[in-house]
Amino acid sequence: MRAAAAFLLAVLVTGCGGGNHKTATTQKACPVLGKDVTIPLLDPAKTRTATVETNLGTFAFALDVKDSPCTTSSFAQLARKHFFDGLIFHRIVPGFVIQGGDPNGSGSGGPGYTVVDTPPSDARYVRGVVAMAKTGAEPPGTSGSQFFVVTGADAGLPPDYALLGKVTRGLDVVERIGRLGDPQTEQPKRRIVIRHITVTP
Repeated sequence: MRAAAAFLLAVLVTGCGGGNHKTATTQKACPVLGKDVTIPLLDPAKTRTATVETNLGTFAFALDVKDSPCTTSSFAQLARKHFFDGLIFHRIVPGFVIQGGDPNGSGSGGPGYTVVDTPPSDARYVRGVVAMAKTGAEPPGTSGSQFFVVTGADAGLPPDYALLGKVTRGLDVVERIGRLGDPQTEQPKRRIVIRHITVTP
């Protein structure tokens, strides 16, 4: 409960987006709030994988384009623009989550815009699930660029966090990173850098 409550307080300075997974699939681009940016929707008929290269190893996850069309499309566009290159996992809570994707490296940054994909009511954040971080004040499913990977058996979080996907390869790397956090401060004990994220095809 302490970890879950702390997670809800994680800071991400962004606004509130519009749209959800029920309507976004009928659109050619996602509605966004913030700076003027166009996010073309990914083709839901294609299976896409995000490969995350870090200085501690590589892991990959399948993108959940069906449930989170705007979230996955935004993430893919940021990755292709090298947005994540050189960023760190700034928050590591052993047995809970690892969190990265903040250009400020402090939990306070984002890409300057947000999108929204309201998660299914039965969404569960179990080991290997990748989802987007948000502030407690933002509507369910709001996301910018900060993402987290669940390292515990079940994070016990409410269905408020946009689903990005689930780890398909390198879960051992995720768990290794997950052991490198201070449980008291939730800060990494060593610098874990995202070298590059590739989305294929």
